[in-house]
Amino acid sequence: MATTRTATTQWKGALIGGAGTVSLDTSGVGSYEVSWPSRAEAANGKTSPEELIAAAHSSCYSMAFSAGLAKAGTPPETIQTRADVTFQPGEGITGIVLSVQARVPGTTAEAFQAAAQDAKANCPVSKALAAVNITLKAELLA
Repeated sequence: MATTRTATTQWKGALIGGAGTVSLDTSGVGSYEVSWPSRAEAANGKTSPEELIAAAHSSCYSMAFSAGLAKAGTPPETIQTRADVTFQPGEGITGIVLSVQARVPGTTAEAFQAAAQDAKANCPVSKALAAVNITLKAELLA
């Protein structure tokens, strides 16, 4: 069954000097301020499209990795994924680095790396962001 999730942004003013609020409508968990300076300079308590993409990518990747490990018979105890999305004004999103650390009893280093790469290739957010170079750093914790 397909699902649709919705967010809405209300923007006021020009790009420079303007500001907006993005609300996470489906979940209702909150509304967050956005502005050009929060995107291209310091965050200063506001979010950006890139931070929201990072949140989506890190959570999607963690789910895909967990599913792949469990399917291989080695479900993870823990997975921590960080997504760093780089934005260059005038160019756009220039790269994403996924850094994952996981505790996976019973797996080998080779199987872990293979599952990590498979999750990177097949997570729906990675697929949606395929036009961007995505780098993966995966560490198996003891």
